[in-house]
Amino acid sequence: MSIKKSIRSKKGISLKVQRGNSHILHPYRADNDEPESLFERFPWLYAFCREYLFHDHTGEIERSLWPDDGPAAGSRVIELGCGPGFYACRLAEHFHQLHVIGIDRSELLLTRARLRAQARRLTNCRFEKDDVLTLSRCTSTVDAMIASRLFTILAEREQALAEIYRVLRPGGRCFIAEPRSSLRAAAPLSLMWLCARLLALCGDRARVYREPSRVAVMTECEFDRLIDSQPWKRVWHRQDAWYRYAVCEKGQTALGELSVGGASLQ
Repeated sequence: MSIKKSIRSKKGISLKVQRGNSHILHPYRADNDEPESLFERFPWLYAFCREYLFHDHTGEIERSLWPDDGPAAGSRVIELGCGPGFYACRLAEHFHQLHVIGIDRSELLLTRARLRAQARRLTNCRFEKDDVLTLSRCTSTVDAMIASRLFTILAEREQALAEIYRVLRPGGRCFIAEPRSSLRAAAPLSLMWLCARLLALCGDRARVYREPSRVAVMTECEFDRLIDSQPWKRVWHRQDAWYRYAVCEKGQTALGELSVGGASLQ
């Protein structure tokens, strides 16, 4: 175990899209101004990947966010880019005292998440459409946040992390997990692009998608730089063969937010 000091604000996923850089399968634009999302076009495919291909971080999330006696009654937790609601439902099942909210931009994935919660008869879990870049939450009102694979295809990473920092209450924590392997990270996006191209070959109408054609896996330096963009009180770092992790804790006061601290677990 090594320690380092640090000074430290799928999908809801929002991507920067410029007209000249939109990804299109034909040499002309679709009629609508806003590019479509592959997550809306193929929600069943992403849900399959989330269920059977991605690593399950539930245990790591629980130990990282509540290392002592578990969450206090009434604690509010948000899963960002929740997709089909995998973690939101797991946490709501394990901790009935939690209020869990799953956020995503894909209404079809949110529908799947709601059905998952209904099938498990969860009354402490709900799902809402929102944008991680402009969260509709008051400042310092959320006890914990989860961002698993959120930044892989997100262009405005620092803006998203600033929003996470803003809505966390003082003393609140955020669990971040980002893949280290480009091949593993690319699986869901590549499969969705493959389906889109096959449909185009079969005569599907022209479509513009806002997702990039490939994922951008962060290097260790890029990951650390992203985490350092906000004035966290403490940050715990860890990595394994497949993922990089950061558990970030917001300071109690503005003065505390400027303090130096943070353990790095390797």
